[in-house]
Amino acid sequence: MSSVAVKLPVKMIINWVGLWTIIRREIQRLLRVPIQAFLAPWISALMFIFIFGYVVGSRIATIGGHRYLEFVLPGILMMNIVNAAFLQATSQVYFQRFMKYVEEALVAPLSYAEMIIGTLAAVVFRSISTAFGILVIAAVFGGVKVVSIPEFIFWVLVVSLIFGLLGMAIGLWAKNFEQLTVLNIFFITPLSFVGGVFNTVSMLPPWLKWLAWGNPFFYFINGLRHSMIGFNEAPEPLGIVLSLTFLVILSAGVWRLFAIGYGLRE
Repeated sequence: MSSVAVKLPVKMIINWVGLWTIIRREIQRLLRVPIQAFLAPWISALMFIFIFGYVVGSRIATIGGHRYLEFVLPGILMMNIVNAAFLQATSQVYFQRFMKYVEEALVAPLSYAEMIIGTLAAVVFRSISTAFGILVIAAVFGGVKVVSIPEFIFWVLVVSLIFGLLGMAIGLWAKNFEQLTVLNIFFITPLSFVGGVFNTVSMLPPWLKWLAWGNPFFYFINGLRHSMIGFNEAPEPLGIVLSLTFLVILSAGVWRLFAIGYGLRE
């Protein structure tokens, strides 16, 4: 009985030194490749903003009662947040396995939760940095507008965490570099493009509208768009509940993968 009483408080203590070490290491690794991590998505977003928002938008009066540039910016922003979070998590976890330095974390006095939180901290850092850079670029074209800062922060953070966790699961599962890109190529990119980045649901053919309502990216983009310009095509509580449900399920799933050593002890 006494041994149990002693161990329980110990498990509740957070290893702040170890957690900060993981965060610092991954952010430093990220900062060593600024072109890949930051410049590439910023340039990609610049092309989208210029072509679709500025060139095409100058020939479209309004969409949903808003300037076309203001309408498409949340979708462009969300696509890049998703890609930044997913790529950071997959590469971070996979390279820890590939280079074998994940073993250092496994033998260190770190809980699985601390390992996951340390990884997600770098994911959020990259996502926020990517989003901030895109907002600066969009401001040059006069397309930045945020009507609800708390809601904006909610969607950026929650979506970053969702795809960070999903990326961690793929990073544990992948056996080679090609498998790291499977989900991005066949699911994330197609679903994000048909999730309402450049159009409203009402513009879709009737037989395609079901795809929008069954597409989780639609709720992510719609939520961010609502926070930025106040335009909404779906019940806001539904999008929030779905997103938080995804977050809870993925958190539990990734923790379980770490707990059983899936992809870590091979």
